[in-house]
Amino acid sequence: MSELIKKDNSYVWHPFTQHFTEGEPLQIVKAKDEFLYDVNEKQYIDANSSWWVNVHGHGNEEIGNALTKQFNAIDHVVFAGVTHPKAVELAERIVQKLPNNFSKVFFSDNGSTAVEVGLKMALQYFYNKGEKRERFLAMEGAYHGDTFGAMSVGQRGYFNEPFEHFFFDVDFIKFPNQTNESELLNGAEELFKSGEFAGLIVEPLIQGSSGMKMYSALFLDQLTTLARKYGVLVIFDEVMTGFGRTGKMFAMDHCKVKPDIVTLSKGLTGGVMALGLTVATEEIYSAFLSPEKTKALLHGHSFTGNPLACAVSCASLDVFEKEQTWDSIARIQSWNERFLNELRSNDKVAEVRMLGTILALEIETGEGNTYFSNIREKAYSYFLDEGILIRPLGNILFINPPYCIQEESHQKLTGAILRFLASL
Repeated sequence: MSELIKKDNSYVWHPFTQHFTEGEPLQIVKAKDEFLYDVNEKQYIDANSSWWVNVHGHGNEEIGNALTKQFNAIDHVVFAGVTHPKAVELAERIVQKLPNNFSKVFFSDNGSTAVEVGLKMALQYFYNKGEKRERFLAMEGAYHGDTFGAMSVGQRGYFNEPFEHFFFDVDFIKFPNQTNESELLNGAEELFKSGEFAGLIVEPLIQGSSGMKMYSALFLDQLTTLARKYGVLVIFDEVMTGFGRTGKMFAMDHCKVKPDIVTLSKGLTGGVMALGLTVATEEIYSAFLSPEKTKALLHGHSFTGNPLACAVSCASLDVFEKEQTWDSIARIQSWNERFLNELRSNDKVAEVRMLGTILALEIETGEGNTYFSNIREKAYSYFLDEGILIRPLGNILFINPPYCIQEESHQKLTGAILRFLASL
């Protein structure tokens, strides 16, 4: 056992890890482009962009240079009553890239917190207006984070059972498919008619942690339209779907009807720093303007608007403004489409789905789609041996690699998946 593992075992508590049964963690000491390297210099393809954040790959020089430059200017400063150039630049550029109904950016530290802020905005918006609207509608299977508000609007059970008696009540609609959409829309309208709903929150087009489940932009447009009809604020959680993952800058770019609030994180900084944004319309912002200080959004964090995180986010946006980034995204989509067609005839695959750079396949196990399928452990170990880091969602294998991935690496990845399926 290495000294690093001994100390890790002694001092570190890892996320989403049952330490009683889990094996030794992978010892990564270097990362570049789509590759990770362990202590023995073995190379691994980072097939899920290190929890979906390193959209441009590791060690991007443009982002690294921006980080160094900003550190030499301002490393951190309180953001209450203070501003700085990179926060203003980032806010302006994000608003310009979003649909024109958005105007104000609230800074936080991560995706869960960005969602918390969005929920608080929706509730306090109506509170400040003197309207009693306190209910939320969410979607079964949702994952919006691991703080208490985010857990409340997410899937019950699985991760959250010990805490559920602390959650606020939330109404859920079933996940949409081609056979139940009319029923779900009718049910949502009946709920909205009560006049008690402050917000609707969804992961637009793709539910991430529940297995990369995908639904149509048309259904989301219809659901958003219904919410608007009854004065319900709509929150799109784009923490995972934002920044090119769906083939467009944001998942909402596939939709005709836009939300009132959007939450952003993960790819926002290119995976280099922790940062979250909650972006709202001018109408929502205006409801917090008052001579009464208690009507302000009294929320904040020590690292709100951190200049280093804002600087690398601006650098990441610079990379997105290069044609070659979108050419790379298009190439990944074409490779995924080719692989998807190959998987459709594989009898070990129950279902395969794809949007943008994300491709997911459900392995036929006879037990349905479950996060705790024992396929996960088999797959994880198998792919590590193959020099690939994948974190399966139970019996769901998915890939969403950095946009810099080369075709040789993509072919190695897809070839290993086919070999794994054949081994079952």
